[in-house]
Amino acid sequence: MFDDLNETSISIYSVGDLNAYIRALLESNENLIDIWVSGEVSNLSQPRSGHIYFTLKDENAQVRCVIWRVHAVRLAGVLRDGMMIEAHGTVGVYEEGGQYQLYVDGMRAAGEGQFYQEFLRLKDALTREGLFDEERKRSIAKMPGVIGIVTSATGAALHDMLNTFRGRYPLAEVILSPATVQGDAAPEQIVDAIVRLNKYVKPDVIIVGRGGGSLEDLWAFNDERVVRAVAASKAPVISGVGHETDFTLTDFAADLRAPTPTGAAVAAVPDTMELADDLRGRQTLIEQLIRARLYDLHTTMLEMTMRMDHVSPESNIRQHMQKLDNASMRLNYIQEKFFGYHRKVLDVAFEKLSGYDPRYILQRGYSIVEDEKGNLVTSTKQVQLGVGIRAWIMDGVISADVTGIENKKVRKNGKEK
Repeated sequence: MFDDLNETSISIYSVGDLNAYIRALLESNENLIDIWVSGEVSNLSQPRSGHIYFTLKDENAQVRCVIWRVHAVRLAGVLRDGMMIEAHGTVGVYEEGGQYQLYVDGMRAAGEGQFYQEFLRLKDALTREGLFDEERKRSIAKMPGVIGIVTSATGAALHDMLNTFRGRYPLAEVILSPATVQGDAAPEQIVDAIVRLNKYVKPDVIIVGRGGGSLEDLWAFNDERVVRAVAASKAPVISGVGHETDFTLTDFAADLRAPTPTGAAVAAVPDTMELADDLRGRQTLIEQLIRARLYDLHTTMLEMTMRMDHVSPESNIRQHMQKLDNASMRLNYIQEKFFGYHRKVLDVAFEKLSGYDPRYILQRGYSIVEDEKGNLVTSTKQVQLGVGIRAWIMDGVISADVTGIENKKVRKNGKEK
């Protein structure tokens, strides 16, 4: 049928030329150069480039929006999924993607979107019911033996959590209770997955999580059925839904909220390297305490031994034996001193007495003279010439007759005149 076309009667455009032509038409239309569009913010994205990308939608349609960095500086942190805004800008075409977009240079709040309003309504109702009270929160086991996971079996979140467990704490047994985490069927499957874990596995902790997404993508975790199942779980629950800036009602009902699925895995288990360091520190402390205790016990034992020795019969005997030894030494000392002193006195007296012993005198060359009657002759007046006398000397007696007498004058002090 194409053979009938007259090639000279038509113009053929490339895709790029077509998109460029449409762009020129849109950007030259006065009604599209300065336009306000109202709708609900969805799929908000703020990459490191500084630009902001999001979708503006209503009940019937949606349009992609871009805020360049020069305008995004004023709006960063203000936008959030679910907000109802009025955006001002220009309509253009992203030629490479073949999509028309609203290039936003200003905006103003127009009320909150339907999803966000439902989020606030349910949050307020469950808060008044006490479902989010801090008193209901339970502590997470420091070293869980069994960990239950509720997430998609094919999602990246499961892969990230398993890698975290292998790296940090491979001792735990991990049980997956799979569930769809997005769409209309997700809430019921998430509830069933939590119930199965509590009924058949009885884990030490349950992680409920999924990766990031728009408010609609995460809406299953704002479903009242899911929130109540998390709050009613017998095992403590850690919520790891979306990114750090995402909040769901499941986060408020859980016993612990983590910023991401990986963060939930980190919060659920300890690090084996840190445990090893802690064990080494505890071992060192225990060894120090044992050594200190043993030293105290040894000191106490020595003190008790000394006390027992002090009061034991053997100790008393040793004490008395020592006293006897000391008394004996004192007696010996006194005896030696007493007898030594008197021995010296006796020696002196003996020497004096020896000086008066006739035999001692005779040994020095003296002699003792007696008359015939045996009287000691001490003066010439006691003898006469021709009279017999006897002279005692050292080794005998000499008998003789007096043949002469010579008198000497003696002074009173005994010396000759």
